[in-house]
Amino acid sequence: MQAAACVPASIWPAGMIDAAFLQDPYPAYRALREAGPVHWSEDFFQGAWLLSRHADVEFALRDPCFSAQRTGGWVKRIDAADAGRAARRALAGERLFEHLFARAMVFLDAPDHARIRRVMAAGFHPASIRALAPQIEALTAEILDGLAGRDGFDFIEAVARPLPSRVIALLLGVERADEARFIAWSEDLAAFIGAPQPSSDALLRAQRSLLELVRYFEALLPARRAAPGQDLVSRLVLAEQAGLIRTDAELLAQCAMLLFAGHETTRNLLGNGLQTLLSHPAQWTQLRARPELLPGALRELLRYESPVQYTGRRVARELQLHGHSLRRGELVIALTGAANRDPARYADPDVFDITRRDGSHLSFGSGPHVCIGAGLSMLEAEIVLRQVMQRWPALRLTGATPQWNGNAALRGLASLPLCVDPAGPAALARDPSPRGDDTAVGQAAAAQCAAGVLAL
Repeated sequence: MQAAACVPASIWPAGMIDAAFLQDPYPAYRALREAGPVHWSEDFFQGAWLLSRHADVEFALRDPCFSAQRTGGWVKRIDAADAGRAARRALAGERLFEHLFARAMVFLDAPDHARIRRVMAAGFHPASIRALAPQIEALTAEILDGLAGRDGFDFIEAVARPLPSRVIALLLGVERADEARFIAWSEDLAAFIGAPQPSSDALLRAQRSLLELVRYFEALLPARRAAPGQDLVSRLVLAEQAGLIRTDAELLAQCAMLLFAGHETTRNLLGNGLQTLLSHPAQWTQLRARPELLPGALRELLRYESPVQYTGRRVARELQLHGHSLRRGELVIALTGAANRDPARYADPDVFDITRRDGSHLSFGSGPHVCIGAGLSMLEAEIVLRQVMQRWPALRLTGATPQWNGNAALRGLASLPLCVDPAGPAALARDPSPRGDDTAVGQAAAAQCAAGVLAL
């Protein structure tokens, strides 16, 4: 790595990923893009190349010069400052933990990646996903029914946390009664995966949760092998019997990562999406008046406030990129959150516009590793937003400062307190047109109910 490649301290000082960055990373992304296309930073996993422009991020996601096999040094990495009993305990179970991570589809290259993706593709075929719509509608209605009559509620705790867990449990054919454990396991994995410099404590918690998750699925396998059903775990069992899944570890790794990914990304999409819409009341009003805009609005929500802010790759073979030598084995961080705001790709990229025509995004990735569950996540978000708009068209933010989850990679809200305007439907019926001044709309109504919601 050449010293000249380092991010200028004036643009990205050491320790840049602080509380201010986690609250709003977009000014830092803008400065990074403007400073140059490729930079080296020590903030990510003891050193990585940062790509922030759309064309470069998409290139890294699609080109075989970059490998998805990046778990080895990552899961072993324990900061020397954290060395001690916790670190030694983490290292004791490291081998199995690393092996399971490394066999997950998201961390595989061809031909193994294509082999496992083909197995799971049937479960995520558009027809299969559409067949789940009535059940997702019912699950959503059940949750929202429980909020009837309230003056306000925390959308993350009440809706965005439980619903994705219930949907992915439905897909996998596992018991909804285990929802609390699913969420806890997923959150421990998210804290580890989303940390630019994972601590030994985060590693230990992720290791424990992944192994517990694997043991949970391991206990289900005898029944699935004896009597396979139509669920995704049964599909994986049948694929193992056909030789398409080669080991129990490979099967269990897919189950574990499906449950994690199906919960975490969708939860953040739901929270980020609703918060963004309610922060732009004219857009919310327009969408309520024209619900046919919802699919395009979801694409714009994903572009504007991506639930996945970056992903990693390893350099598979040395290459030159914008005058820099990227050596085999070096880590590359593809900043999808920055790429989604690149003015070279999008007009007025910092403007949220649900009618945007250039609404494609990189939030679900690109190329061979594009998110296999993207269709399911989009369906969940469409159902939730449609039902929320129908029930509470005058839903408001409380005016409190958004509290983000502190996760650099998997960006989402820790809470989203909302208030229900009791006069909302009638008031909105009198004025369904978009309003010009987004910042002023609804401030009085939000102030009236903020205290009550924050006390929930």
